[in-house]
Amino acid sequence: MRTPVPFRTAFPLLAVLFATAFGAHAQAQAQAPASLSSQTVVLNQLPIEAGGPLTLAVALDLALRANPDITVALREREASEGAEIQGRARPNPSIEYLVEDTRATTRTTTVQLNQPIELAGKRSARIAIAERGRDLADIELATRRAEIRALVISTFFDVLSAQERTRLAKETVTLAERATAAVSKRVIAGKVSPVEETKARVAEAGVRVELAQAQGELRVARQRLTGLWGNPIPRFERAEGDVDTLPPIPSSNTVEQRIEASPVLKRASVEITRRTSVTALERARRIPDPTISVGVKRAEELGRDQLLVGVSIPIPVFDSNRGNLLEALKREDKARDEHTALRVRLTGDVLQARERLSNSRLELESLQRDVLPGAQLAYENAAKGFELGKFSFLDVLDAQRTLFQARNQYLRAVTDTHRASAEIDRLLADRISE
Repeated sequence: MRTPVPFRTAFPLLAVLFATAFGAHAQAQAQAPASLSSQTVVLNQLPIEAGGPLTLAVALDLALRANPDITVALREREASEGAEIQGRARPNPSIEYLVEDTRATTRTTTVQLNQPIELAGKRSARIAIAERGRDLADIELATRRAEIRALVISTFFDVLSAQERTRLAKETVTLAERATAAVSKRVIAGKVSPVEETKARVAEAGVRVELAQAQGELRVARQRLTGLWGNPIPRFERAEGDVDTLPPIPSSNTVEQRIEASPVLKRASVEITRRTSVTALERARRIPDPTISVGVKRAEELGRDQLLVGVSIPIPVFDSNRGNLLEALKREDKARDEHTALRVRLTGDVLQARERLSNSRLELESLQRDVLPGAQLAYENAAKGFELGKFSFLDVLDAQRTLFQARNQYLRAVTDTHRASAEIDRLLADRISE
């Protein structure tokens, strides 16, 4: 025989149970953000490079620590941890208080605690979705780092090429000044027409314009480089590196292996898994969740307390979640199709970048082997022949212009080579240390 529980005793007991459950849940929620805050990286103070020479390693370190795009991806990664915490949360209980009749002699008072019970793996599916979201954020962060790394390498070699182009322009100005001085002496000696001196001075002015253009390109390249870590005013003296150090051409097998391991395809695969979990969740939601109720009812007219136990189950008559399930299934199919499309597009882009790298390497070999030595020899012979009176100054100008164009073509090919290599690294994004 069950002994009735007095209402004055039962009500505080239910209240304590509810408060205990709520307090434990709140404590679990409060502990998670604290752990997140301890892992947050403070990036408010942007680093500034030193005033001396700047190496590629230092530039990469500065950009990977302070680039705003990486900071955005990092914040998204931190936010995904909150989504994972929320995915593990269970449904909250509810307390219900009901009074029937206002007369004290016939009043009936009911207090009960209701707790929804999730069935069919809804919580595990929610957790899986949140975990895949965290994986996507990790991959996105790695991808952003790869993009910034490729951009730093490309821009750094732009600075090196601009420095070399400026140096060559200064040498060309020196040569033009020497040529102008030589023509002036021959004009004074009456050996050539004053028109030759005018041509020489026009040519000298032209190379000075080219020097000014090269210096402007160098300033722009320097600003682009330091802007990658948030510094609009470059402080470094010069970029230190060998512009002639060329990246290797990856083999076809290496390219295929790197494509399979690329974060782009990994992200697409994780998205398929996440969409599969979404489908599982929507399918589980077709099964209604019961609500268990426990309470006490006090009937003043009878003068006793009664224990209440109940179960509430929704009836899926009008809403069986068919639409959401159909949407989840189609989005899962879409994720698989996107994976296939990404593989095709990524393979094409990487092979095109590899072809550009190979072509620029071949161009550089031809320039180093034939063009540059020939242009240098032609200029030296023309200058020496002009001093001896065997060639006209037009021959010297033409040889000088050919040499300058050959050097510029070589620097452009070097820049294209490094850009193509950096593009391959950006697309494959598999050379980032976490």
